[in-house]
Amino acid sequence: MLAFWRKTLLLGLAAGNVVLAEDVITDDAVFYGESPAVYPSPQGTGTGDWADAYTKAKAFVAQLSDDEKVNLTAGITADNGCSGNIQGITRLGFPGMCVSDAGNGLRGSDFVNAWSSGVHVGASWNRDLAKQRGIHMGQEYRKKGVNMILGPVVGPLGRVALGGRNWEGFAADPYLSGILVADSVKGLQSQNVATSLKHFIANEQETNRNPATNSEGHYVESVSSNIDDKTLHELYLWPFQDAVLAGTTCIMCSYNRLNNSYACQNSRALNGLLKTELGFQGYVITDWFAQHTGISSANAGLDVVMPSSSYWNGNLTTAISNGTMEASRLDDMITRLMATWYYLDQDSAFPNPGIGMPSSVNTAHEAIVATSKAAKSVLLESAIEGHVLVKNKNNALPLKSPKLVSVFGYDAYTPMSYTLESSFSFPTTDRSALYQNGTLFGGGGSGANSPAYIDSPIEALQRRAYQDGSSILWDFTSEKPFVNYVSDVCLVFINAFATEAVDREALSDTHSDTIVTNVANNCANTVVVVHNAGIRTVESWVDHTNVTAVIFGHLPGQDTGRALVDILYGDANPSGRLPYTVAKQQSDYGSLLQPSEPDEKYQYFPQSDFTEGVYIDYRAFDKDNIEPQYAFGFGLSYTSFAYSNLKISKTSASSTNYPPTAPIVPGGNPRLFDTLVKVSATVKNTGKVDGKEVAQLYVGIPNGPVRQLRGFDKVLIKSGKSASVSFNLTRRDLSTWDTSAQEWLLQRGTYQIFVGRNSRDLSLSGTLTI
Repeated sequence: MLAFWRKTLLLGLAAGNVVLAEDVITDDAVFYGESPAVYPSPQGTGTGDWADAYTKAKAFVAQLSDDEKVNLTAGITADNGCSGNIQGITRLGFPGMCVSDAGNGLRGSDFVNAWSSGVHVGASWNRDLAKQRGIHMGQEYRKKGVNMILGPVVGPLGRVALGGRNWEGFAADPYLSGILVADSVKGLQSQNVATSLKHFIANEQETNRNPATNSEGHYVESVSSNIDDKTLHELYLWPFQDAVLAGTTCIMCSYNRLNNSYACQNSRALNGLLKTELGFQGYVITDWFAQHTGISSANAGLDVVMPSSSYWNGNLTTAISNGTMEASRLDDMITRLMATWYYLDQDSAFPNPGIGMPSSVNTAHEAIVATSKAAKSVLLESAIEGHVLVKNKNNALPLKSPKLVSVFGYDAYTPMSYTLESSFSFPTTDRSALYQNGTLFGGGGSGANSPAYIDSPIEALQRRAYQDGSSILWDFTSEKPFVNYVSDVCLVFINAFATEAVDREALSDTHSDTIVTNVANNCANTVVVVHNAGIRTVESWVDHTNVTAVIFGHLPGQDTGRALVDILYGDANPSGRLPYTVAKQQSDYGSLLQPSEPDEKYQYFPQSDFTEGVYIDYRAFDKDNIEPQYAFGFGLSYTSFAYSNLKISKTSASSTNYPPTAPIVPGGNPRLFDTLVKVSATVKNTGKVDGKEVAQLYVGIPNGPVRQLRGFDKVLIKSGKSASVSFNLTRRDLSTWDTSAQEWLLQRGTYQIFVGRNSRDLSLSGTLTI
């Protein structure tokens, strides 16, 4: 067996060199900073519903010359507006592929929509809506000739509270992320558009995400995410497994190192976890410029490099001729790539690559309109359901025919400019300049999107004022604005910005907090709306007697104003729930607040030890008995709900300690997804208006966290009526990862079952004995 890398040994090695030693170890001996070598790279087999695609792909590859094979392993430069391109093979009728950002809508294009961001979908807790969003986004990508969407995102998961890209993913919980990403993949790929799930794996911070030269001229490697095997399976691999099970066709490997081996050449992650354990049949593509070695990365399981490769080219055929790489590995790389093209029927009536994508060079692109009337209702509903009402003192909301509405804050107005070029740049990290940017409808970097329009809060409020015959006053710029004393309500709009490439500086900012406090000091009915790209603490003003309501608006996309006004005036009943925990103060996140920085010992090889194991977000707050400001899963409604009639029953499925043996399919051993237990409860709407409730199921697994999310059901219940909610618990849901057996273990003992409104409000409880 191949030995692990030793951290001390790494200090004397060039980045990425494969180290083979004679030490024999067991598979469970996984320590921080060490990654076992797993070779050879398994060939795709065409298992499951991939069989026909593989048959076609192998026939295609058999006709290629060596040079043509090599050419398909890396991207090419093309002035067509796509983020990346795979070159075509004209003689075989293959037109190539266009791949483009991002998971929240097509970036850098015209005639497309800016959809709600990942965290907004997470806050909706609505899997059906996630799928519908995916369907309509996929239609837009297809019309523009984009073969693959560079998304969705489940990495970062949200370990670091200040993570700059947490907003691109769904939730700081693997179960919620896994459910929503699976339905997103199904929706997107139903339109014959491939998904590139990212970033694999443990890409939990932007700080030191790429190697760089420091101020002293020393080369510094990317940060290493050092994770034990149990934590890797139970948290960070979990949602990737759900997406592979759902049929995702591509996995994007991340910038960071995993246990001191770069993610795009980590043989254990790519060959072992992804292609063997999960039975992944698609291909692995790098994040842009994330390749750091040549043949070793190919042998470790990397299939395609973006945007090009300075390492491969003719070196691949040379490696084959000198025996350092098998010819079958090159064939498998291209077979996996082409199989995705056939799997999604892109060989049949798919638009030419990038046909509708504008670029600075190709200004004569076709003006293809990808927006549609059919998408409008989904755009709006998706925007509405990601808003989370967290405070509503004395039923301040919904608004009741206010005569004078005063609006304050830099986040209320439409940005002064928006061009296609805007979505290509990384927004400034100068926080003082961000206050001039207008309302925050999405985050920055490659996860940004391109709006067909931006319906800002002030525009939507003015339309409502016209409709109601009411009046509006506003001041977007003053930190201490004048407040008209006859205002019926004062709406304060602030935001919390985040972008790729940098992590956030803090979970709140003095400028925004000062605006809220100054308005609240002079207005008895102050409603605060925060458009937040991630966690935003509110400790300095949330308990102010005049702050009557608070809404976390997240990142709603282009319909931000229309969605918010529907909620403020009661045309829509808020149904969002937090997909993360909001602390009373940022220090409550402890070591999980900030990204890791290089220390003196490993200043050239930054290390981030995930010593907390599975205890992140609400798991950590439960473990350390910390009272949150707002719990994971928390959210208010304009109505009330009561829970009763909890039922727990076992099915006839096998409940052996380990899953029965079965052929591996995409997603892993299919017996992991056998339903072992069924849980149901009754929820009654005890209020006066109709509303959607998110019933949540948590399980206390022996020898684990007090509770872990393992089910949710979002249901619309009319006033005075009841609905049944149901949950299926699979073998994996109830198991823990056994590092010795390298299997999911179903422990013998008593399991706690909880059902209720959020992780700290669980009115129903019972036990399950296995």
